[in-house]
Amino acid sequence: MINKISQSLEAAVAGIPDGATVMIGGFGNAGMPSALIDALIAQGARELTIVNNNAGNGDTGLAALLKAGRVRKIICSFPRQADSHVFDALYHAGKIELELTPQGNLAERIRAAGAGIGAFFSPTGYGTLLAEGKETRLIDGRHYVLESPIHADFALIKALRGDRWGNLVYRKTARNFGPIMAMAAACTIAQVSEVVELGELDPETIVTPGIFVQRLVAQGSLQ
Repeated sequence: MINKISQSLEAAVAGIPDGATVMIGGFGNAGMPSALIDALIAQGARELTIVNNNAGNGDTGLAALLKAGRVRKIICSFPRQADSHVFDALYHAGKIELELTPQGNLAERIRAAGAGIGAFFSPTGYGTLLAEGKETRLIDGRHYVLESPIHADFALIKALRGDRWGNLVYRKTARNFGPIMAMAAACTIAQVSEVVELGELDPETIVTPGIFVQRLVAQGSLQ
């Protein structure tokens, strides 16, 4: 019987090793799997490479992971905002590496990994520092930059509901990067607000099929 439900947040993040590349869903705080992030902090993995849209807000969630000193490198599109003081302090102290990627390129690089695409050409970033060291090509009179896929060892994402097979539905824009991250990671761990019985999810509303999810945990599960 297929049952991907983890009995605790601790069990859900077990086995994430030092040095892993971890994708974390969310657009700011919308769709961020905060409970899984807290569990990852408690788990203790270090020297992580994090892939996320931004670099944390305030002192919770992703910012707390950065503050704990667990992240070696972050790949993101929006590292600075009014409350990104944790990242700012680490970056200016030389304690974290940043790979800046325009948001559209970030999404497509993640999607390309899940779709099995070896690389793709994008016009975004041509003629800027972001294109340094990358192959460029003139296509139909427009300049493009070759971008590589972003693969991950693990993805931590948040959904509204899931079943024991790992099928997921999302709440409005909290969906953001979750579906493509689930496809791009070797092991996807989903935090859901509610686990429902098989058949309760309308197949037409399932965004992430269970084939892309390896572990599922209810947000209220005990550590």
